[in-house]
Amino acid sequence: MNNPMVQKLEELVGKGKVLSSEAELLCYSYDSTPLVSHKPDAVVRVASEEDLGLVLEFAAREGLPVTPRGSGTGLSGGSVPVKAGIVLLTTGMDRIIDVDENDLSVVVEPGVITANIHSAVEAKGLFYPPDPGSMKISTIGGNVAENAGGLRGLKYGITGDYLLSLDTYLIDGSRVSYGTKCVKDVAGYNLTKFMAGTEGTIGIFSKISLKLIPKPQTKKTFLALYDDIIDAARTVSAIISRKVIPSTLELMDSVTIECVEDHVKIGLPRDVDALLLIETDGHPEVVREEAAVIEEACLANKARTLRVAKDLKESEELFTARRNALSSLARVKPTTILEDVTVPRPAIPEMMATIREAAQKYAITIGTFGHAGDGNLHPTCLTDERNKEEIHRVEEAYEVIFAKAISLGGTISGEHGTGITKAKYLPKMVGPKAIEVMQRIKKAFDPQGRLNPGKIFLKNAE
Repeated sequence: MNNPMVQKLEELVGKGKVLSSEAELLCYSYDSTPLVSHKPDAVVRVASEEDLGLVLEFAAREGLPVTPRGSGTGLSGGSVPVKAGIVLLTTGMDRIIDVDENDLSVVVEPGVITANIHSAVEAKGLFYPPDPGSMKISTIGGNVAENAGGLRGLKYGITGDYLLSLDTYLIDGSRVSYGTKCVKDVAGYNLTKFMAGTEGTIGIFSKISLKLIPKPQTKKTFLALYDDIIDAARTVSAIISRKVIPSTLELMDSVTIECVEDHVKIGLPRDVDALLLIETDGHPEVVREEAAVIEEACLANKARTLRVAKDLKESEELFTARRNALSSLARVKPTTILEDVTVPRPAIPEMMATIREAAQKYAITIGTFGHAGDGNLHPTCLTDERNKEEIHRVEEAYEVIFAKAISLGGTISGEHGTGITKAKYLPKMVGPKAIEVMQRIKKAFDPQGRLNPGKIFLKNAE
């Protein structure tokens, strides 16, 4: 391709690291967000910090937009190159640099697959809790950028809770380090925690240090079945109010159950309105005590049946079914729109009722699943983007759902980020002054608005 920009990039980092054919550019024009696509001018797969600095310095000289990208599993358009320019692909920086058993930490590059971190540390009897649903594909750099959660977020927290330090490249190609491996560090502003969830709009990570904890000794997994999803939703608050925090507390509605069973065929009943997948872990005596409380709470809130996984194999089958919720739903219609709203746990029944009412009012199919233990729900619409009239109804339904979440004291995104798709809802949630403050922060780091432009704000700070 006779493109001067591409030729200069190839001279800087090597020809094999620069992608520029039409087919290649198309592959990096979208992420896992439907209805959003923009082609870049070039894609650079960096393999080292040196590559990273060189590309950013070149982009600074040429005034080019830069969009960082990991595996492209994002669900709010965060890695879509809205203003073209360079997609900076970090999947080639995929080393696990050090697992420190003495200090309970791990140092990794941004392109490491999240599940590979789990495997590496668990082999040493350690535990990295954050487990986003896409963990077998997603990269840790993307997890930090979106402050990803996961099934274990209720008990153990999310990605930002495990960040110790970050090496970060700014848009001008300069490098800055935030934080230390110390558990306690209050020197200056806590920029390490701040960077989690900035969606690639402030800096690009080159090295990430994460806190680890000891691996839980044992666990017990429950499957609770309900004839009414409202009873399932009430059970969530009932368990928490009994002072028990399960490691996992997941909800699936009837639409999702049907699709999952069609896909993975593990024997989930098709005649229930909802199920809860619950797990408690830790010391054997604690697990025994918590299991008794969980059982009492489920049965007190009209669980039809409560089953305990008889062994590790059955437990893993149930969690595999849950992790396949999105892919199972996506098999039904050409377009799957997965959203995420979070509300206070006592408000889950009202939120679930609103989701169902919206689906009925606008004559669309929505399957809902999610991390009910922390109030995070994923209303997922099965539709067809070619049907413009139906897509309009889908948008109207989500307007209702997001407005309800905000009115209940919740948020428009618990883990997917704002990106492109949620930008129009953010002012309604936080107000104009908060938006102004965010834009001032963005401008301090990126005065020209070249790093991942077009994200979070309706009009990117310039």
